[in-house]
Amino acid sequence: MWFKNIHIYRFLRPFTLSAEALHEQLTQDAFHPCGKMDMESLGWVPPLGRHSESLVHSINNCIIFSARKEEKILPATVVRDFVNEKVEEIETQQMRKVRKREKDEIREQILLDLIPRAFSRSSYLSAYIDVTNGWLLIDTPSDKKAEELISFLRQTLGSLPVVPPKVQKAPANVMTQWLINQNDCPADIELADACVLTDQEGAVVNCKRQDLLAEEIHGHLEAGKLVTRLAVEWHERLGLILDDGLVIRRLQTLDLINAQVDDANIETPEQRFDADFAIMTLELAALIKRMFDIFGGEDEAAYASMK
Repeated sequence: MWFKNIHIYRFLRPFTLSAEALHEQLTQDAFHPCGKMDMESLGWVPPLGRHSESLVHSINNCIIFSARKEEKILPATVVRDFVNEKVEEIETQQMRKVRKREKDEIREQILLDLIPRAFSRSSYLSAYIDVTNGWLLIDTPSDKKAEELISFLRQTLGSLPVVPPKVQKAPANVMTQWLINQNDCPADIELADACVLTDQEGAVVNCKRQDLLAEEIHGHLEAGKLVTRLAVEWHERLGLILDDGLVIRRLQTLDLINAQVDDANIETPEQRFDADFAIMTLELAALIKRMFDIFGGEDEAAYASMK
């Protein structure tokens, strides 16, 4: 259950709900399948799966929860084909031109007929609140999906004072300096073999499976490009891609953590979930604190201006 891509948000005020109280709040917007004429449905589901009833699970003062989104699959091309077929039928039989207003009415009628028969697909999104550190962490690579979950959680709770993290040093400048001078790279950070370089005009160089200290990379840096994504390994425990928006991407566990998980006495799926979640929350707390430290610490003045 390890998160793979993590959007981090900072609470501007302490999160005071207990796990039990949060569960009660989430039940107000628990997931229900799409109705006959609904195109989509969004709601909260148990993070431990369908065999659990609780909408939250808590370990290490971290509370995990999940959302499910069901969407009807009705491609625009299918609707257009049905509309065109009906329009052609009318124009042929009645020997007249179908105007725009009538065509729109035909489209609405076809949608009323097709929506109840459409297939649906579901997607899931998990997040957890680190109460101790005041973070909301969302498991998605997509800015749009992260904002959608925040908006829905805010709707459920009535208020959700969170913002993206603010740091003192620009991450792109710091990561660029690591490649310019390897001695500036922290001892607990090991450069991997991938990065993304971007300049002010929007030109992008995507480097994969390359020596990041090679002359070719330095040439791009000397031309003014900045490192906006960088693959690294941290403490021989986690591999990840850091980006300049402080999003953690493609998180993977390395040998030290894998050995720790393998040594755990696990007999059931629930115990596996607990072990993974406990280890993940501790490791991510340490990683995120270190990441903020590397980038000069959090900008408390910026947070204060948003309260």
